Amino acid sequence: MAPDSQGLSIPRRIVQYWHNLQALPADVQECMDSWSRWHSSGFEYRVFDARSAGRFIEQSLGRDHLSAFMRCYHPAMQADYFRLCYLVISGGMYVDADDVCIAKDISELFVGSGVKVQPLCYDIASDSMVQCEVFLQAGTNREGLIFYVNNNPLIACEGDPIVSRALERATMRLNFAAEDELPEIQSTTGPGNLSRIIFELGVRCPDEPGVTILRTWDSIGVSKWPLGYRADGRNWRISNRKRFAFDGEGRNEPI
Repeated sequence: MAPDSQGLSIPRRIVQYWHNLQALPADVQECMDSWSRWHSSGFEYRVFDARSAGRFIEQSLGRDHLSAFMRCYHPAMQADYFRLCYLVISGGMYVDADDVCIAKDISELFVGSGVKVQPLCYDIASDSMVQCEVFLQAGTNREGLIFYVNNNPLIACEGDPIVSRALERATMRLNFAAEDELPEIQSTTGPGNLSRIIFELGVRCPDEPGVTILRTWDSIGVSKWPLGYRADGRNWRISNRKRFAFDGEGRNEPI
């Protein structure tokens, strides 16, 4: 599943999303500032909201993909879907708006042409995540552990076959969902969707790896806690499979 790089390299471009930039929380802005500062070091930095993301998707990919984006009923789902669209067309690094960059150098992230992802592991017995430095050790695998990859960060060249197939699957699931259906976020557009594509392609082409595992992402970006939005409907975990009140900015319970 190695990408047909044709000499491509990952663009030194950082992309982020917040559904309403007119109501961007101050604490989230601080997180985003830690990434936008790389613009002064030669990295392109772009940030989108729902409106500009919709325009990008329609102009670059067409009405079917715009329709799928419009079916994303929560800002986190929009961000999931948009990152796939953007990277397929333009390439670069997508990173969530609530991550803080703590690195002094990020240039190594853009070396090469394969997709780069952060590994994750969930322990069913303890109902908690397992630290990366623990589950990546040899012999750690045991019953009750679920291994998958995050879609944050997501780093790839334009047209990467893994990201392209993840976008294709998400688009199909969204557009073929019943009118009143609210598909589960993680498995439709999030880490579950990306993990499934990587697994399926790995089974078909085990000798052609096209994925780089970011074993030390925690030394580069850290998800900030607490943030104000995590306590209300803007948190996807609270709003999963519930209608989100965009006009009210999700500060009340989802509908």
